[in-house]
Amino acid sequence: MTLVVSWIGIDSRKISSLYIASDSRISWGNQAKFDSGRKVFGCKNHPVIIGYCGDVLFPSIVINQLVDLADQGFLFPKNSSNEDKFQLFYQKLKQQFDSYPSEINGITTETLEILFASRNGETDFFCRKIMWTKRSKAWAIEDLVFSTHSDKLFVIGSGKIEFEEKFAQFLKSNEAKTSRAVFQCFCETLENINDVYCGGAPQLVGLYNRFNSKQFGIIHENKRYLQGIELNDSSDYNGVEWRNKLFEICDGTTKKIKPDAQRQPRSLIR
Repeated sequence: MTLVVSWIGIDSRKISSLYIASDSRISWGNQAKFDSGRKVFGCKNHPVIIGYCGDVLFPSIVINQLVDLADQGFLFPKNSSNEDKFQLFYQKLKQQFDSYPSEINGITTETLEILFASRNGETDFFCRKIMWTKRSKAWAIEDLVFSTHSDKLFVIGSGKIEFEEKFAQFLKSNEAKTSRAVFQCFCETLENINDVYCGGAPQLVGLYNRFNSKQFGIIHENKRYLQGIELNDSSDYNGVEWRNKLFEICDGTTKKIKPDAQRQPRSLIR
């Protein structure tokens, strides 16, 4: 399956950011794997980000379509609330699902889970999980009450248990209750994960208090990745913001932390 994690960053007692991170591996049982599969998405013209795990074919087709519909102005009316945006996305998703070939019996794996996050105004952040299972053949929705400090929200996918075990260690560290702790934990889990269905480079999208979704480039094993694809043939890498596994802001050309960027220490207390 995969590992997908969402979390909030809180600054000066208000939510200042919301992120979704994912691995990049798509697997066909034990037969084959592909480590460049896109699993997180963001709207260019709306403060909306999305991630998925479980079934691959349906969400990879339909989420791309719905993001494009939104960016072309056909999905979210102007001044839509978070709930409005979610319901419009959810209803269109189900409509497309209902037209999926009956021979597939819904989806090809046991579950499909989708995280939908958005922002209204500057501080009204929203994150909700959608799930469909073969067993129930029905959709379910899950909400969470946001913490008063930076913290993980949803953790989904087959790598969830390994992430949760490592995150319990981070809660004993100096990085506890920080946004960087979640991403550092995510990257360390992915680097050392036993689950063979998780792998590849991290992917990251986010929302801040202003502007629409933000796509991040990732420095992984001293290589540049965007949406799970390695980049090494450009003369200018600074069209996106780059982060390393410590969550530090990096220079896309040098792959090093920017001189004026804040360092994000990793000092786990064992």
